[in-house]
Amino acid sequence: MAEEEEPKKKSGIVTIVIFVVAGFILVAIGLGVGFLVFGGSQGNPQDIANEIVTKQNEAKGDAAGEGEGEAEVECDDEEKDEEGNCPGDPEKISKETPKDKVFQTLYYEIPGSLTTNLKGSRRFLQISVGLSTKYDETILTNVENHLPALKSVVLAALSDYTEEMVVGREARKLLAADIQSVMNEKLEELEGFGGIEEVMFTSYVMQ
Repeated sequence: MAEEEEPKKKSGIVTIVIFVVAGFILVAIGLGVGFLVFGGSQGNPQDIANEIVTKQNEAKGDAAGEGEGEAEVECDDEEKDEEGNCPGDPEKISKETPKDKVFQTLYYEIPGSLTTNLKGSRRFLQISVGLSTKYDETILTNVENHLPALKSVVLAALSDYTEEMVVGREARKLLAADIQSVMNEKLEELEGFGGIEEVMFTSYVMQ
């Protein structure tokens, strides 16, 4: 009985070995087929990376070539014009800028001061008057020649002012404009031309 069981065990081991070897053979065949079918299309990862880098470098080279084609071409100093521009550069357009004429201002101060009683008040106003003009010296000469007449018309104008009419900044402006007007009227009457353009107070006292 023992001799019959031993061949049976040997035959079972042989069968298992055959199945294991057959399994390895099938796996090997499957790997070989897979490599033939899919391996050729996938390629080495290092080769794929090198190919991507090469394509990127080629793309950068093309872009740089286009940029160089569009860059401005420098010209020699001999080709530049007087303003340093190369032929074909945009030209500068010049335009005339109007300048306001500036005239010399001449000043004159009437000697002394002018004093007058204010209308309806016991108080009086004492002023010193200066004037200016942008005309020539002729205006100042006319003023000097007719000082008595000009002082007279100024005092006559001041006699119409009340105390309330000469207080404050705006009141002074109105009084200066009135004095300018009466002085120019007198000069036009005497010389045919006024020319006083501004009257200012160098002293202004109310007592």
